[in-house]
Amino acid sequence: MAEPLFQQLQKLQDEFQGYPPVSSWNPDLCGDMDMIIKADGHWIHEGTEIERQPLVKLFASILKKEGEDYFLITPVEKWRIVVEDVPFLITQAAREEDGDCAQILLTTNTGDVLPLDKMHPLLLKPYGEPSQPIPYIEVRDGLEGRMSRDVYYQLIDWAEPRQPSEPPAKLCQLWLKSNGEEFLLGQY
Repeated sequence: MAEPLFQQLQKLQDEFQGYPPVSSWNPDLCGDMDMIIKADGHWIHEGTEIERQPLVKLFASILKKEGEDYFLITPVEKWRIVVEDVPFLITQAAREEDGDCAQILLTTNTGDVLPLDKMHPLLLKPYGEPSQPIPYIEVRDGLEGRMSRDVYYQLIDWAEPRQPSEPPAKLCQLWLKSNGEEFLLGQY
């Protein structure tokens, strides 16, 4: 008989430093779990918000994306959940400048801190109605985070305006520099 999911999670948390190797786990689908990650970053289980942040972090550590579906996964169980947009929300940004080199660090709603770099690139994707390009970032293993409004405005403040090298030249582009890379933040 399989152990209840929560007991498995506690064992996994004790066993692994960092994140469990969910990409190597491929158990059979157990079914659909009544869990939703809302677009605003809140985790809802059976209609009630999960308010204990350590529990949210624990669930986030075993989150896996396959195609367009999201799963909570252990070595022996796999439960499909609903994600309204993306599983993470970027809630903080910090910038460190060292001479000509700048580094931007982003923090998710689950406490992950990641640099804006080649491994965690900025992606512009449509969001909302009317659809506007909003910056997202790959957090890990195909799981993305969307910038909160506050972080988005902070990034705009740090961005360098430039005229595009290709037409239409009427537009102005905003570029961010981090870890020796440049990322297009938007254009107006």
